[in-house]
Amino acid sequence: MDKIIQITSGRGPLECQWVVAKVLKVFLEEAKQNKIGYEIIHREIGDENLTLKSATLVLKGKEVNEFLKNWLGSVLWIGKSTFRKFHKRSNWFIGIFELEGLEKIEFNERDIQFQTTRSQGSGGQNVNKLETAVRATYPKTGQSVFVQDSRSQLENKKLSIIRLKEKVMEFHIQQLEKQMQETWNNHLNVQRGNPIRIFSGTDFKKNHQEKSFKKERHQLKNELKNYRNDLN
Repeated sequence: MDKIIQITSGRGPLECQWVVAKVLKVFLEEAKQNKIGYEIIHREIGDENLTLKSATLVLKGKEVNEFLKNWLGSVLWIGKSTFRKFHKRSNWFIGIFELEGLEKIEFNERDIQFQTTRSQGSGGQNVNKLETAVRATYPKTGQSVFVQDSRSQLENKKLSIIRLKEKVMEFHIQQLEKQMQETWNNHLNVQRGNPIRIFSGTDFKKNHQEKSFKKERHQLKNELKNYRNDLN
C-alpha cells in the first residue's frame, strides 16, 4: 500500500528549512537501500538556496511500514546555525508525518471533459473564426484550464491535458498540506522531547544517537583496566 509522507519544517525558522533539505537526502538514500520506491510529488522551496520548507512524497514497497518505524515523528538536528553564526540556539526540530486518510489522486485523461470555442483576442487567421481554443475540465476536482496558444485545436488539446494535470495535482497537494499544517503544532508539541532521529554536525553524516557507543567503549576500557590491575 502506498504511503504519503511529508517532511516539514512546520513554522520553524530558516535553519529548520535547511534541516528539511538535509534530512530528505538521508531519507531517500535509506529508502533506496531498503528497496523502497518513492516519488516526490511536491516540494515547497525554502527562503534560501538549498533549503526546503517541506517535501511531500509517495512511498511504495513491501517493507515500507517497517522502514517508516525509524522515521515517523520529530527529527532533531544539533548544531550551530548555518545562517546565524552567533545564534545561541543549537536544537532544531522538523517533523516527518504520514498523511493518513488521503490517497494520491490518479489523474485519468479519460475523465477530462473538453469544450472547444473560438480563440479570443488578436492573432492569426483562425482567431474568432474557427473553434481552435480548448477548455479542459476535471470533474472530480472541478479544476479547469483554457488554452489558445496554438492555431491547432489538437495542439491546444494536448497542452490543456498537461496544464490541467499540473493544476489538479497542485490542488491535491494544497489539500494535503492544509491538513498537515493543521496537525503540525500538535505533533511537534507532543514529540519535541522524544525525537525519532537525532543528527549533528554540518556534514549531517553523524547520527547523534551513536555517541552512546562511546560511553560503552569507555566503560569497557575501564573494566579491562581494572581487570588487569586485579591480575597484578
